[in-house]
Order: sequence, then structure tokens, then C-alpha cells
Amino acid sequence: MIELQGLTKRFGANTVLNGIDLAIAPGERIVVIGPSGTGKSTLLRCINFLDRPDAGTIRIGDLTVDAARATKAQILALRRRTAFVFQNYALFANRTARGNITEALFTVRRLPRAEAEGRADAILRDIGLADRGDAYPAALSGGQQQRVGIGRALALSADLMLFDEPTSALDPEWVGEVLDLMRRIAEARQTMLIVTHEMQFAREIADRVLFMEGGRIVEEGPPAQLFESPRDPRTREFLRRVR
Repeated sequence: MIELQGLTKRFGANTVLNGIDLAIAPGERIVVIGPSGTGKSTLLRCINFLDRPDAGTIRIGDLTVDAARATKAQILALRRRTAFVFQNYALFANRTARGNITEALFTVRRLPRAEAEGRADAILRDIGLADRGDAYPAALSGGQQQRVGIGRALALSADLMLFDEPTSALDPEWVGEVLDLMRRIAEARQTMLIVTHEMQFAREIADRVLFMEGGRIVEEGPPAQLFESPRDPRTREFLRRVR
């Protein structure tokens, strides 16, 4: 079980997350939707302390971290149980596709080089880039770069994968290949928390959809219920605009 309690984040006088409570079951796929600037990406970033929350607790299995008192050791332990896929790929330009995957295995998992490289090659095969392991990011398409980013996250075998609008920086022609890879990951019952504007994709793979506005979870439910019969007028208005 993964559980957030009272997760709060402020930037100056602006409260971006306002006491988020959320429980995620193992293998559950949750999609977060809502208007821009409402705290969706900040929620993901706070879960693994890319942005440090101001208050609240995060529990993953037997690890509980209090945002106000978290030590460096606790934050590192939390990051070992999560994996982050960024909207802008966030690949190292001076490392190959293989090197971008092994970097996380060296720094986070502390694997020996031979084991890390073997694992990276297996991941490259899984994401359809077995022949591009020696290519640098500049030689890869946007879709290929994002697949490497997802492969890097997969290699960590994390309890929770966090996807921050993984197709938003892609040209339309590359969106499909990234969503197809995410569907395969979802089918394997990887626990996933996904921020996306791809509504059809959310309908297809989510066990639960959350609608956020103003730093709060306004409404949540199974995709069929939330998309077809939303209860809150703010959810209805948002869906009317994005359809």
C-alpha cells in the first residue's frame, strides 16, 4: 500500500497542494487530470522529494516519511521505491541510451557495471530499442528519447512509477509509440500514478481517475463513472472543455 496523508506544498504565499490524502493499492493504475497549474505535477514531484513538501506524510510499504522531518537517508530510501518519468525526457546528453539507463542502476541501485549493463540491454529490447543502445539522445527521435526515459524508470523495479505528462513534449507522430509502451507496463500491473491530458488513454488503462483543481482532489472514481457521470460541476466543466 502507498499512502499520502495531508501532503501540502507552498511556493511563497501560493498553496499548490492543499492537504492531499490518497491511498494507492499495489498494482493500481491511477490517472490524474485537471487544468494546468492546479498542482498535478507538483504532487508527483513531492512524492519523491524532487520538490520537498511542507507538511504531510508519505508511506510506501514499511517506509513512512514525514515531510517536515525527512532525513537525507529517508529521502534516498523513498526514491529507491519510486521512479520518475519526466515530460521533457531529462536524459543525459553526454550518455548513450544504454548509459542513461545504467546511470540510475549505478547511482540508485549500486549494481556492478556488468550487471547494470546486462539489465539495460534487456530493457532496451523490451522498449523496442535494442539496436539504439549506443545512440546519444541527439540522434534519437522524441518518442525514442521518452522510451529511454521510461526504460530508465523500469530498470529500477520501483514500487511506484510516476509519469509527469509523458507525451506533452512529443510531436503527434511519436505520441502513440509512448502510449503503447505505457499500456504494456499497465498490463503487467505495475503500480502507476500518471498525470496526462490524454483522456482516451486514461479511459483505457486507469483503475481510478482523479480530478484535481486548486491543489485538491475534487473528485475521483472509475473512468466510466468520472468521464460519463461526473458529480462535481468543476469536473463537468473541465471535461466539457477538453472533449
